[in-house]
Amino acid sequence: MRGVLRVAVILVAGATARAQDLPGIELCTHETRMDRRTGCLQSNIEYLQGLIAKNAAAAQQKATAAAGEIAALKADATVLRATLAALQARLDKLEAATRPHPLPAAPGEKPAVKH
Repeated sequence: MRGVLRVAVILVAGATARAQDLPGIELCTHETRMDRRTGCLQSNIEYLQGLIAKNAAAAQQKATAAAGEIAALKADATVLRATLAALQARLDKLEAATRPHPLPAAPGEKPAVKH
């Protein structure tokens, strides 16, 4: 059990040492020398600027994709409106054709009035 604990401690310590080489925000207040603190702050600034640029590019890509999708949906809506208008015209024509025509009134007779 102690051997496993030692291996775990060594792995965690090794991962911590390697983690400092990964880009990210570093805590610069631990640096005592001004040149190292300045370098640390510049590194943080470069990291943040890169992150901002990456997020801006991703947002722009999403906005472009959304604009394309909106244009496609508008085109679909236009086609659907035209189809609906054509179907409504056909329906009106069919209803007019199936409506019973009133019989013409005989001469001298008043046409029937519906209430």
